[in-house]
Parts: sequence; C-alpha cells; structure tokens
Amino acid sequence: MKFRKLGRIALASVASVAAAMGMTACAPSNTIDFLYVTSSARNPGQIDAYLVDSMAGALEELPDGPYPSGGRNPVADATTPNGKYPYVINHDDNTVVDYATGTDGKLYPQRTCNLPGSYPMQLTVNPAGTFLYIVETYAPNYSTNVPGPGALVVMPIGVDGLLGVGGGTCIPVPNGENQFFPLGNNPVGVNVLKNGKYLYVVNENDATIAAYQITASGGVSPLGTYPVGVLPNALASDPTNRFMYVTDGASNQLVGFLIQTDGTLLVMQLPFATDQFPDAVTVEPRGYYLYVANYNSNDISSYDIDLSTGNATQTSGSGTYAVDTGPDCILVEPSEARYVYTTNYLGDTVSGVALNPDTGALSAVENSPFKAQPQPTCEAAITHGNHAISVVQPVP
Repeated sequence: MKFRKLGRIALASVASVAAAMGMTACAPSNTIDFLYVTSSARNPGQIDAYLVDSMAGALEELPDGPYPSGGRNPVADATTPNGKYPYVINHDDNTVVDYATGTDGKLYPQRTCNLPGSYPMQLTVNPAGTFLYIVETYAPNYSTNVPGPGALVVMPIGVDGLLGVGGGTCIPVPNGENQFFPLGNNPVGVNVLKNGKYLYVVNENDATIAAYQITASGGVSPLGTYPVGVLPNALASDPTNRFMYVTDGASNQLVGFLIQTDGTLLVMQLPFATDQFPDAVTVEPRGYYLYVANYNSNDISSYDIDLSTGNATQTSGSGTYAVDTGPDCILVEPSEARYVYTTNYLGDTVSGVALNPDTGALSAVENSPFKAQPQPTCEAAITHGNHAISVVQPVP
C-alpha cells in the first residue's frame, strides 16, 4: 500500500547513534544547514543528506549517503530544535526510527519503535524538543479492510534522543488505558504552535481541522473541530501563534484561521487562491512570508502575510515560481531563511529557490533541481553553526 500522497496524486490526476557522537570533522564553513530528504521507492526507503551552501543555496550530497530509513515507504521526517536528533516514519512498516547526527551531518540510527495504530502519515516535534507527535491513518482495531478513525501517538524524547516513557522504551504517553489519542478520519497533518501550548490536526476525509490543548504530560485535550474546505491536506502556523493556514487540494485554495488566545480557531473571511492541487505549506521562520507547493502545476505560490490580519496576499510580481515535477513537501531552511526547498515526487529531485528576505520574492538557485533518490516524499533540516532569526512582533 502507498502513502497519502499517492492517494492524493491519484485523485489529482483525475480533476505526496549515540555511539557515534564523538565522530568526524565539521562540514565546510559555508554550510548553513543539513537537509534530510526521505524517498519511498526502494526497500528499505532512503534518506538523502545534503549540505546547504550559504552563498548560493546549492545542495551537495554527503559522500556516504544515502542512508536507509529503517523501513518501507518513509513519508516524512522531523528534527529536534537542538539539531541533534532526526526522526523518520515508515508508513508501510508502521514504525518511527530515531537517529543521531554527527557534526558533519551524518546520520546514525539509534532505535526503531513500532507504533500502536497503522500507517503513520506525518510527525512534528514540540518547540522544547521534549515530545514527538505522530498522526496515524488508523487507530488500533481499524484498517483498510475495517476503516475507522485515526490516532495521535505522543512519544517523549529523552535527552539522548531516544523515544518513549522512561527513555528508550518506545512506550507512548498513555491516554487512560490506551497508547494513543483518538483523531478524525484520515489525519494527514499535525502542527504544534511555537508557544508549545496547542496542537492542530487536519482530518482529510472529515474536511476538518481539530484543535487540542497540550497537557503537562505531553498528551492532548480536545478544544473543538472546524470545517475547512473540501480536501484539506496540510497546515502551518506562524511563529507568533496568531495565524494558521490549511491547503485545500480540491478547491485550489488556502484557508486561513485566526488562533485565539485559548487555542480555538476563527476562520478568516475569505480563502486565498493557490495554483493547481496545493499539497504543502510553510511559513518562513520570521513570519513575514508564506509558501505553498502546488503538485499539479509544478510550482510554488508565494504570499506576503498581513501582520495585523493574517491575510495572505500573493507576492507582487512573482506570485508563483516553477519547480520540478510533482512538488509534495516544502521547507524554508532554518538557519538564515534565505532558501526554499521542495521535494519533487515525480521528478526524483529537490528544487532549491532563493528567497529575498526583504520582499519574499523567489528566484533561481544555480544547478537546481538537485538529484534525489526515487520518489522523494518530504524533508527536514537542522542548522549548522550559530544562527539567530528575528521573529516578527505582533502588530497592536
């Protein structure tokens, strides 16, 4: 069975070790990030690791890559804020693998954890780096043969990056007698606010976004669900905890929400137009600009964020920018927020685009796109060296 992007692609075609911690020399001085890209075609899946060049945004593969993902069909990855521990979910094996990173960006697998439900779809780490949140297509006792609701699995992160209650046990945060928290039907995206207080999940089949308060144990308590579009498939929030954005692949729109102080949501009056079949969204780390990957039109939609209302207005003169075929995941590099990258599922590549920090406009990165393993699915990045990005302050 293939993962959610394959299902969405099919629809679109009709109307995506601790032991080594002492290790090797640092990467070149002009490297600002390490970029990790999961690819699903081979068994086991693959992870490409790249150096991100600060001068031009070009990608250079680490010489001993790619690395095995530890399972079949890796669909997404995430990293801790301290840049030490990446995590990869393998959709078809229902596992999450934790890795350690070297100072040169190399990956060292530590432990593989089985998950209580089935078919993990997306994951994120809270800003404190203490919990990993994973959404699964089906809660226990449900499957493709017996369809039902999804599950949220919460894994504590130990100081050594190992997952599980007590450290390295693979045991999730309990919810009563269960090892998961119930979700809606076909959850495909998860987001934790920068303040670490609230979590949001997109339920594609229900066409809803669900809001949760995060408890002291890392678990969640429901706040409410909100209708959103026809086929919502990805979400992102701004760094000031005020705005949430959800892509709707069926209507070619981006739906905005105002985040209230209690974590509940208030929909913005009108959605914002995208190009064809949007399926990934990100807000750049400072909070000024927003970018959407459009799978069917092979491009990125670029928006300015109104700092008082949250409204997204397409960037003047460059509202869209072409990338390679089938972009299914999008990321702004975290060190300096000057480059945008998409994984391109049908192109077997990663596209790099330069971001003008003054205008949000996008322009070419030399030699882009860059070769990846077949069927790249998503990407995560960690910073190399010390970098500080100023987050925009809320407008009174």
